[in-house]
Parts: sequence; structure tokens; C-alpha cells
Amino acid sequence: MAGVLDGQVAVVTGGSRGIGRACALALAANGANVVINYTSNEDAAKSTAAEAEKSGVKTLVVQADVSKPEEAQKLIKAAEEAFGKIDILVNNAGISRDRTIARMSVEEWDTVIETDLSSAFYCTNAAVGGMRERKYGRIVNISSIQGQQGAVGLANYSAAKAGLIAFTKSAARELARDKITVNAVCPGYVETDLISGLSDEIKATLIARIPLGRFGTPEEVAATVAFLVKPEGAFYTGAQLNLNGGEYM
Repeated sequence: MAGVLDGQVAVVTGGSRGIGRACALALAANGANVVINYTSNEDAAKSTAAEAEKSGVKTLVVQADVSKPEEAQKLIKAAEEAFGKIDILVNNAGISRDRTIARMSVEEWDTVIETDLSSAFYCTNAAVGGMRERKYGRIVNISSIQGQQGAVGLANYSAAKAGLIAFTKSAARELARDKITVNAVCPGYVETDLISGLSDEIKATLIARIPLGRFGTPEEVAATVAFLVKPEGAFYTGAQLNLNGGEYM
């Protein structure tokens, strides 16, 4: 099946479920071979790979905890050894450990910062050498509306996602000379496992804040990511794409 990304290789961190899974499938649907990273859910990662392969592309499933630099390097090395290059890197891996600042432990702070922010640096640091040599690369960081406006009980998550936006801008400035674009996608509330576990009352409260009156979908986020890495998105770099139904207004 022909696609605009034919012959390209994409690495998606946290690609086994939710937004990461949707990104992997969207990139595969556009012709990219996809490396699907996961930390612990091997079955979900293999399921994502099997679904992606229906688009006629090749996949590779790699277990790696990208919050650790040596594991991130392992992921990138595995991708380059399997496919010879990396054209697209989607830094999607993320977790949350919600708690007010007064009750938050140092471990809860560190774990979220390392997983949601440091992992993007580790993976970009490992992948960018090859991109610079080939004078081509597309890096997309999955940030969040919470990195733009903050939220009660999410100081660690909001700080990580805000840091990801600043990292995006700095990396975009550094890498533009090598024809590498770096952008951030900042979703609002998206229908993932986290949302599905909330009570109807809480869901209604959240939706009341959103002018369009609904949650986003992983597929909508993935379509934005796919746009940024296709030729149509080539003039975007250092950008924040706000995908939140108008909530950030």
C-alpha cells in the first residue's frame, strides 16, 4: 500500500496503547515502517505491531524504559540496526503520579520528570546524530495543555510537559540547519484509559470546560502528528499545536 511516508522509519515511544498506539498506526497507514517501544505491556505492543503491519509496512517491537538513558540508547540502536536509519521520532512516553505538592514524594516528582521529560532528551540525543548526517529528521514531542496552564495536583506532570515545550523550541533552533524539524503537540483531555476510569460526574465537569463539549480522541492527536511529519508539515518547527477543543482559550 503506497503512502507519502514510504521508505521512512518512525520510532514511537510508549507506542503500545493510547496516543502512542494511534500514532504508530497513523504513521504506518501513511507508509512508514514503525518501531514500537513499550515498557511493560508486551502483548499490547505486539497487537499494535500486528495492526500496523496490515498497512503493508514492517514493524519492530522493542522493550525499553526510556526514562533511563542507557535504555533509550538501546531503543535507538535497535531501530537503526533493524532499518538502517530513523527519519521520525515521536517522543510520546509518559506517566502521571497525581498528588498535591504538599503530599507529593520526591520519588513521584522524579519518576514523572524522568519519564515525561528526560526520556525525550535521551531519545533525541541518541537519534539526532544519524538525522544530522542525512540532513533530514522529524521529531514530534507529545506535550499537554497542562504544560501550558498547569493544574492542581499535577505539578510534576505540568512541569515535565512545560519543559517539553521549551525543549522543543531549543531543539528546533539547534537542528534547523540540518533540516530537522522539532514540534510539540499539546492535547487537552483525550479518550484514553485514564479518562475511561473517571466517574461520570468528573467527566461532566471536565467536558464543561471544553468549548467543543467533548474529549479528543487518540486518532485526532495521531492525525496531527502525521501531518507534522509529512511534506505538508515541513515548514513547521518549534511550534505548539493546540489540540484541546478550545479549552486553552
